Amino acid sequence: MIKNILLLIILLAMPFQLIKANIIILNGLTHNYNIEAGKVYKGKISIENTGKQTQDVKLFLQDFMYNADGSIIYSAPNTNVKTNSGWIKINTNLIRLGAKEKAEVFYEITVPKNAPDDGSYWSVIIVEPVEDIKPTHDKPGVSITSVVRYAIQVITDLHSENAKPDLKFEGIKIEKDEHKKILKVAIANKGNLYCKAVTSIDIYNKKDGEKIATLFSHAMGLLPQTSKSFQIDLSTISSGKYNAVLIATDENENAFALNIELEIKDD
Repeated sequence: MIKNILLLIILLAMPFQLIKANIIILNGLTHNYNIEAGKVYKGKISIENTGKQTQDVKLFLQDFMYNADGSIIYSAPNTNVKTNSGWIKINTNLIRLGAKEKAEVFYEITVPKNAPDDGSYWSVIIVEPVEDIKPTHDKPGVSITSVVRYAIQVITDLHSENAKPDLKFEGIKIEKDEHKKILKVAIANKGNLYCKAVTSIDIYNKKDGEKIATLFSHAMGLLPQTSKSFQIDLSTISSGKYNAVLIATDENENAFALNIELEIKDD
């Protein structure tokens, strides 16, 4: 027992050095395809090593989901009912990039002939530098390297003309973020099709109904059966009580509205 305690103290006393990986993705973190049953689609991931040393990089598939509370859930392939990970084959799982070198990794999506229901299916290709725990030469202990992982979404929309998103408001709150007042709107996609959504709010004076402002969030992608927190800056609105209309809109201009009473308080 005493030996174990001493060992723990020694490990905690060792110096650790954090090193940033220098791998970047050049062609985006979301790859979207409109697909048909029985067909094959090809894609690629463009990777660059911006560092001055050779870097090994591994690639592998995972399923994932996310929620408006900020949680992201990664799981083994074929654990999500809406996964397409079984359709995807990557041409290599490991590459070595020299200093300042670029490379392309290719993948194929083979859609089953007996493809499931219409709508979106997805998984992610994880791109992760391979880092070893290396002994330091100038001081006792080990050097532990931080790892920057990229999750590249591969989203496949099967017969998208027969599917649609269905946006629902799940929560509304105002929070202070540094010197700003932020309206956080949790929105879920209860439909069966991926979409890019944006949230806006029309704010009206309670006394005479005059519109005071229309404010917008940034657009964000929203997969089926997931949710995200859309944020709108209210800092330009004076404290008080207002009538307001929240509107969630997808890229096809399908709109979902909600009437609310908005109260903005002084700091």
